[in-house]
Amino acid sequence: MTHYVLIGLGILIAVLTVVAALGLLPSLRIVPDNTHFDFTRFRRISFPISAVLSIVAITLFFTHGLNLGIDFRGGLLLEVRAKSGTADIAAMRTAVEALRLGEVQLQQFGGPADVLIRVAEQPGGDAAQQVAVQKVRSALGDSVEYRRFEVLGPRVAGELLAYGMLGLMLAIVAILIYLWFRFEWQFALGAMIANVHDIVLTIGFMSISQVDFDLTSIAALLTILGYSLNDTVVIYDRIREMLRRYKKMPMPQLLNESINSTLSRSIITHVTVTLALLALLLFGGHAIHSFTAVMMFGVVLVGTYTSIFIAAPILIYLGVHSQRAEAAETDTPAKKNRP
Repeated sequence: MTHYVLIGLGILIAVLTVVAALGLLPSLRIVPDNTHFDFTRFRRISFPISAVLSIVAITLFFTHGLNLGIDFRGGLLLEVRAKSGTADIAAMRTAVEALRLGEVQLQQFGGPADVLIRVAEQPGGDAAQQVAVQKVRSALGDSVEYRRFEVLGPRVAGELLAYGMLGLMLAIVAILIYLWFRFEWQFALGAMIANVHDIVLTIGFMSISQVDFDLTSIAALLTILGYSLNDTVVIYDRIREMLRRYKKMPMPQLLNESINSTLSRSIITHVTVTLALLALLLFGGHAIHSFTAVMMFGVVLVGTYTSIFIAAPILIYLGVHSQRAEAAETDTPAKKNRP
């Protein structure tokens, strides 16, 4: 059934592409031109709400915790190769999951015949791990060649978790340094606060939903950082442009004009990403479910909200408006003294 749906969607996209190329489709406008929404007036509501949600997310992280996956809890690792030349991952997953050994992950790597099987650590020490391996071998039979078997202990899993979080922190610091050189320090600090806000709320969502927190979740968090940064930089670049053009425009009005001028681009981008993630969430299967669920929340919901209601209005509280006022006062006497 899923294959028929995907084939139908592919045909529909191909037809729409041809029709659009021939110029038979009217221009699509999701957002009308010259919008004048007053986004900054909601800052007195959005900032307290974000602060409360961040505190709740941090509290959930320390009390409820995350549902650590095999990568961070330890377990069995088997590398197999299908003798037929192409591995049937769906059939292999069904056979291994029928053993009821807990969480199971199958991942294709290298060639089409190579599959990596992860099974949750079994209670009972080394003897229980050996029994689980024998069960997996019996379930898969002689259709595969067993190339490697390892037991991922808690110590190694803890190191993976530490390195993953370290990579996340280094990414945030690198973003701060990059924005500090590209913009003023207020913009860099505002973007960093917005990015940390996205990560904190996403981790809170993972704690509530108890989706698997594994290496793919770290990849999702890094992707959310990059996507949120991209959206924020687009708005910040427009704000910087308007700061140079309109010296005396009030800061809230300038921010509103900047957000409205990039609103059509932001909404179209978010709609496109949402459709792609929705397809992955519905048809991607269990292997990438946690990744797509985290991406849907972090990019579609939190990322959109943060770029508009947090990243831009926070510049008011970081002193950008006062800096402009001082620059204007300095320029005015100089202009009056010109002959």
